[in-house]
Amino acid sequence: MYKLIGSAKSRAFRVMWMLEELGEPYEHDAVDPRSPEALAVNPSAKVPAFLDGKDLIIDSVAICQYLADKHGKFTHKAGTIQRARQDSFTHLALDELDGALWWAAKNSFVLPEELRSDKAAAACEYDYMRGLAHLEARLGDNRYVTGDEFTVPDLIIGHCMGWGVNMMKWSPPNGTLSDYMARLRDRPGFKAAWAKREAA
Repeated sequence: MYKLIGSAKSRAFRVMWMLEELGEPYEHDAVDPRSPEALAVNPSAKVPAFLDGKDLIIDSVAICQYLADKHGKFTHKAGTIQRARQDSFTHLALDELDGALWWAAKNSFVLPEELRSDKAAAACEYDYMRGLAHLEARLGDNRYVTGDEFTVPDLIIGHCMGWGVNMMKWSPPNGTLSDYMARLRDRPGFKAAWAKREAA
């Protein structure tokens, strides 16, 4: 059985969502980031970490893509133009959305106080909203980022958009992006993962 290590209120939620989408059973060890338990499986003490038998994987995107590739769902085949476009959206999610959110978080509670910037939140919100505008332009009329099929970057983007709304109060503009976010959150896999997060 798979084992997910990390609090569901961290990026481990992405992996939980993917496992629920796949319908795969898993154990969940809800350890906090920067805890001794997290340090025991990852030198950076970040979560999530993931065990497939005795094999350990760290980094939420690597884990989600591994699961998609292994089970042949929610991904396009490596070496195809569709996969290249899929990977491009994954990098958009990480570079333009996750990056801004994480830098804002670092300046809120992660970095030592003397290294935090009081201008970081405004700068990060500006960068994040620019990223959403780029996403909206590229999404167009598609149901999901690569077309009609839900893939790994939709999950990563959906998590980032939820992080933006729930933690930072950075809401996507009404219309294309708010509708897209609603579609993602209406998926049974998301609902199942969210219920487990809230019950934790």
